[in-house]
Amino acid sequence: EGLRDRIWWGAASNATAAASLPDIPPGKTLNVQREFVERAEAVICHSEPSRFALLYRILFRLTREPELLKIASDPDIIRFYELEKSERRDIHKMRAFVRFVEIGEAEEKRYVAWFEPDHFILERNAPFFVRRFTGMRWTILTPKGTADWDGESLRIGPPASKADAPGADATEELWRTYFTNIFNPARLKVKAMQAEMPKKYWKN
Repeated sequence: EGLRDRIWWGAASNATAAASLPDIPPGKTLNVQREFVERAEAVICHSEPSRFALLYRILFRLTREPELLKIASDPDIIRFYELEKSERRDIHKMRAFVRFVEIGEAEEKRYVAWFEPDHFILERNAPFFVRRFTGMRWTILTPKGTADWDGESLRIGPPASKADAPGADATEELWRTYFTNIFNPARLKVKAMQAEMPKKYWKN
């Protein structure tokens, strides 16, 4: 059991650099709750460097403490749920704030968006955009990777920079005009607005 806390976990090229399970005999099947597996899929996409060690520690403990996930006061479980909540919130914000800009014409037309996620959610979130914009050819650029949909297949690529994203399109001025005409300062609720769209998103 002492080896468990001496394993170093890291990530390289968005892949987990992980050691084998030294405390569990080779070939042994690990039976853990589906809930852990589903939640772990979210947690592993978090940007917290210690997430791999946390997941391994919980996995190890679950083999000995089957009811561990129900212990809401356990420090590991508290952190586990915090990371999951943060990752899921990031996914929600990406779905809400991604804005595509149209580029090209006719057969060359496609839609490109720039987004800065907090976590490694792009690959996990891309199928949502495929379902929602199936008939469009689009690309989502982020500092953590790119997603490209050509109408038939989805490809995940390397990180991008904001300089790779196109500028405002023709609808930008249309939206500005629209909001200028409908904006009512008396109805503005700053705290509610910032809760839904924190300042870190304003620049984009």
